Amino acid sequence: MAKYSRLEVVAVMKETGMVPLFFHSNVELGKQVLKACYDGGARLMEFTSRGDFAHEVFAELNKYALKELPGMIMGVGSITDAAAASQYMLLGANFIVTPVFREDIAIACNRRKVLWSPGCGTLTEIARAEELGCEVVKLFPGDIYGPKFVKGILGPQPWTSIMPTGGVTPEESNLKGWFDAGVVCVGMGSQLISKEILANKDFEGLKSKVAEALAIIKKVKS
Repeated sequence: MAKYSRLEVVAVMKETGMVPLFFHSNVELGKQVLKACYDGGARLMEFTSRGDFAHEVFAELNKYALKELPGMIMGVGSITDAAAASQYMLLGANFIVTPVFREDIAIACNRRKVLWSPGCGTLTEIARAEELGCEVVKLFPGDIYGPKFVKGILGPQPWTSIMPTGGVTPEESNLKGWFDAGVVCVGMGSQLISKEILANKDFEGLKSKVAEALAIIKKVKS
């Protein structure tokens, strides 16, 4: 069962401006990644469900976060059906992120008042998602659409909260482009938690990278 309400999750998304994305089948490595991101200032983590027995890994990481990392909000991404969303919510997922827009996932999450962030690519999809209670829309793949698309969407719909994933990098020029366009938050995966960092187990480097990205976001938002 989720520890944080969807409004609490939205508040942290808007406050910190970044959701790191990560998947690895090794639980101990996952704990070190989580702690490095936490120590760097991140308070959200999207565990992408992309491997066999991923739910078992998530369960252990969420238990670890609840016990050792106060205020760390764990959610799950790459969810494509309501059954998977329900399974992860039973394991304590505080938010559900999807690559596609599906009403069955909306219904499952809304029933438990858990934040769901669907991958949308048109204004019609975004409007329909909001009609179904979506608080933060995931723009995916972000690099295909770009900041100009965000700015265009917010013209007729200034109330829409957008989180691009894909095409977001920790560089100031990239982050400034997105936040100047009006996004409330960004999702960042391999550009932040790189294969090199994982291979070298450079968790101090990851901590610094997260801290630097959050500092840039705070700067460009002000």
